[in-house]
Amino acid sequence: MKIKTLVLGLMANCCYIISDEDNNAILIDPAWSIKDIETYLKTENLIPKAVFFTHGHFDHVKRADAIIKKFKIPAYIEEGDAKVSEISANLLETYKGDKKFKIGKLNIEILHTPGHSEGSVCIKIGDNLFTGDTLFKTVCGRTDLPGSDPKKMQKSLKRLSQLPPKTKIFTGHEYNGYESTIEEELKTNHFLKMAITQ
Repeated sequence: MKIKTLVLGLMANCCYIISDEDNNAILIDPAWSIKDIETYLKTENLIPKAVFFTHGHFDHVKRADAIIKKFKIPAYIEEGDAKVSEISANLLETYKGDKKFKIGKLNIEILHTPGHSEGSVCIKIGDNLFTGDTLFKTVCGRTDLPGSDPKKMQKSLKRLSQLPPKTKIFTGHEYNGYESTIEEELKTNHFLKMAITQ
């Protein structure tokens, strides 16, 4: 499995392209610069198979409809954020809560982690966790936005704290860097620590 990170747009959004040994690829939060995404796919001879959104806020879905239409691939979002995304309903496939998918040789586990938004999820592939705006290095996502809920965020962070310590996290923005581990965040992330004790 190969993971490519593209930091795109005005808000340093992280788009992740994950591929298996057969060059099947999934896209997580493909937004902003569709050209950069397409260039990488073409350079690496990757075959896009699906899009997954960690949530529906505009900066994670901006221009994603162009990718979905161009490659005619399914795009998955938790139902709580389908309307928030403002992507046409006929381009989205919704699901509720936790979910498992198999795309090529990639086993994908969706963990529903509301708090930043009602439909926020983290996407687990092997020992790698793509956390969107739920968990960042040393902080967590905002909970003062429409659809946010601090109590749900606390529960979601507690859930993430219980994952294996060596789980590698890849965040939704390049805030203080975009890679860490659950183990490291348990040492340095005040919000994660608080979620455990309350």
